[in-house]
Amino acid sequence: MESPGSQRALSPPQLSQAEAFARIRLLRSPNIGPVSYRQLIARFGTAAAALDALPDLASRGRGPYRPALAESIEREVLSVRKAGARYLFHDQPDYPALLAELDSAPPILTCRGTLALASVPCVALVGARNASAAAVKLARDFAAGLAEAGFTVVSGLARGIDGAAHEGAFPDTIGVIASGIDIAYPPQHAALQERIAKEALLIAEQPPGTEPRGRHFPSRNRIIAGLALGTLVVEAAPQSGSLITARLAGEAGREVMAIPGSPLDARALGCNQLIREGAVLVQTPEEVVELLQSFTGAPRSRFRVSEGARDFDYTELAEAEWDGQGSEAIAALLSSAPIAIDELIRQSGASTAAVHMALLELELTGDLVREADGLVRRSAQERD
Repeated sequence: MESPGSQRALSPPQLSQAEAFARIRLLRSPNIGPVSYRQLIARFGTAAAALDALPDLASRGRGPYRPALAESIEREVLSVRKAGARYLFHDQPDYPALLAELDSAPPILTCRGTLALASVPCVALVGARNASAAAVKLARDFAAGLAEAGFTVVSGLARGIDGAAHEGAFPDTIGVIASGIDIAYPPQHAALQERIAKEALLIAEQPPGTEPRGRHFPSRNRIIAGLALGTLVVEAAPQSGSLITARLAGEAGREVMAIPGSPLDARALGCNQLIREGAVLVQTPEEVVELLQSFTGAPRSRFRVSEGARDFDYTELAEAEWDGQGSEAIAALLSSAPIAIDELIRQSGASTAAVHMALLELELTGDLVREADGLVRRSAQERD
């Protein structure tokens, strides 16, 4: 990481190159996710100090804990530079403010293009990959109308509705991908992805070189929902990824909207289901504009999902006392069924900070899984 090119790839204001490097290394280390990353930074003050503490924190795991190798991070930084991208850290001033409100917001993003697009009001527009021709045209027209009204349209560069949304709003659009910043997916959207990277904004959470996997798409969807004041679903089947995005938007307290469709078309059943569950029915771009221009943080949609713990100040972890047995007591309360952290606090009788510390230790040892909606569960893996 000593090369000038590597430094340009990092280039975080008011953050030393050494600490920026340590942050990337911390996030790429085993069993570290967005929540545990933030908790570690809050407890130890810096990523460098957190890296030093990891082996001890994970001492009850299945073997010695080894953080990500410095050499692999050096290669990553050079790959980001080669891709013409830059890192964006969660506490930088140009990190998207709405996204930062999520407990699970990505601590580090890589991006190409115009970051200012994420600073104006955004609306997510998502839907089916195998969309009907009518829905594709509708998505394109809605996106164009929303861009003309001053909104940035966010979507996931998938086939069907996503691609139409980007094309209709261009260049006022943000593409969020499930792969590394240097991987085009799907291949047929390679030209569109490159155009967005050069003339709009392309965002990735995964390290460069990462091919998209199934588990990456819900993570991508939370970024799409988190960037926007509201999420509009144009056409979607039940259990689709678009409904995951809508549910994540509802969990974040954002507006959830859907365009109704014929009950005879399976591709419309997801939208109709959302409307039944409280999403706002919209039929014109003007209705979306009116809804979001008057958005004050209190959605008109009644669409909600269960919540995990809320309003916990991670800085309390810096002074949390733990007797070493706490993680075992919390682990005994966990099962394969997801549960809210607040419920664990109630049942354990421990302090909020102590429970969060126990969950952090369990995550580091690979015994805890954090769900996208803030719930937690015991990992399926068996302990020795």
